[in-house]
Amino acid sequence: MARVTGVARVERKELKWKLDRAEPFVLLEILPEEEYRKGHLPGAINVPPDRVAELVPRLVRDRDEEIVVYSGDSECMASRRAAQEMEALGYTDVRAYEGGKRDWADNGLPLENEASPAAVAPGSAGPTSVE
Repeated sequence: MARVTGVARVERKELKWKLDRAEPFVLLEILPEEEYRKGHLPGAINVPPDRVAELVPRLVRDRDEEIVVYSGDSECMASRRAAQEMEALGYTDVRAYEGGKRDWADNGLPLENEASPAAVAPGSAGPTSVE
């Protein structure tokens, strides 16, 4: 398993495979709520970067559960920082999708929001995230 800045990573192909097969894992978008509302990877839960330590323990009680985090793109460090923060909180299976939302969309894969699951183009708005 490859590691970038101390964080294990997952590639787009593997992430899509896991989603297509409904593999059990938690997918977290580490971006501000307004970015999440524009569209997110299917099934993702929003955790704003400044609320990781507050929200993740409420959302993911099992510290051994697989968690995949992502942010905007490979230049955005939010997902890697969040993964490191989660590991410091005792989570044992955290991986980062380094390409993020941009890589997903640029490769023709759907984004969703609650108004239109798995059918939103980047830039559209949707109604929900973790409060």
